[in-house]
Amino acid sequence: MTGKRIYRAANTSVLAVEAVDAPRVVTSAELDEHLTETYERVGLRPGMLESLVGIRERRWWADGVTFADGAAMAGAKAIAESGVDAAQIGLLVNTSVSRAHLEPSTAVAVHHALGLPPTCQNFDVANACLGFVNGMQIAAAMIECGQIDYALVVNGEDARAVQEATLARLSGPRVTAQQVMDEFATLTLGSGAAAMVLGRADLHPEGHRIIGGATRASSAHHELCVGDIEHMRTDARGLLEAGLELTAQLWADAAADFTWAQGMDRYVIHQVSQVHTAGMCTALGIDPARVPLTFPMYGNIGPASVPYTLAKQAQDLEAGDRVLLMGIGSGLNASLTELCW
Repeated sequence: MTGKRIYRAANTSVLAVEAVDAPRVVTSAELDEHLTETYERVGLRPGMLESLVGIRERRWWADGVTFADGAAMAGAKAIAESGVDAAQIGLLVNTSVSRAHLEPSTAVAVHHALGLPPTCQNFDVANACLGFVNGMQIAAAMIECGQIDYALVVNGEDARAVQEATLARLSGPRVTAQQVMDEFATLTLGSGAAAMVLGRADLHPEGHRIIGGATRASSAHHELCVGDIEHMRTDARGLLEAGLELTAQLWADAAADFTWAQGMDRYVIHQVSQVHTAGMCTALGIDPARVPLTFPMYGNIGPASVPYTLAKQAQDLEAGDRVLLMGIGSGLNASLTELCW
């Protein structure tokens, strides 16, 4: 196989990772209530979001608060926790799927809100739910080559607009059961934000080292999930099967370079559903007890879900714990990154 599927970091550490909860709780029972007449008419049972997918709640931002505001709030928390002077940050990467407009980038709004210096490069990286992990890789590469000393990767997601549009559309009199199932995954999304500060390991022995990782693509499946701010259609079964196959191939491909099947203390898997998580654990031989879950109460927060889940676990991790970040994004792309806590 040609190409560099494996990457390693020699001098990059995670200095802080923080999460911000969107405040408004929206239960799956509330969404079911909106669709009661549709379910009855097309012959579907309510309760699938909780019983099948395992999502009881998700969050929406308060009125007047945007996903970019959330990303900035998470960024401020991460900077404060890291102890790094904001003036030293040389890179800001925003990885949000959510978009208010095509240009300028969301990164410029976050850069301004945080008062980052004019010397701090800033841009968006979009790769569906894999964007944050990709942002980490870009930041690590720039730190490793000596271009910057510190980077901030942020993500804010807002599921409210697309979910409100979906509920309105699925309440129509001509909606079919197939249409409901095609848009069902949209109702699993959640709102929230996360941010991470990365820096030179030689300057921060207290940091959490990035060991390295591996990536793999399967772009033949790029039409399984397609969405915009008002409409997302998903072949949920096809996406699950193709995603598990891709991750299993990546896992096997990296086995000669990493020992991920043995001794990882946490497997931080992209948060989709209980079906996806159980399938991943079975396919890769992972102990489910080492897989922390946030989707039951927060839903699928897109690219924020991996750092968000890591942030929720941070206080329970001990120095030396091995942590594997397991990202996958529609398209399909998968990436695994090992941290030494």
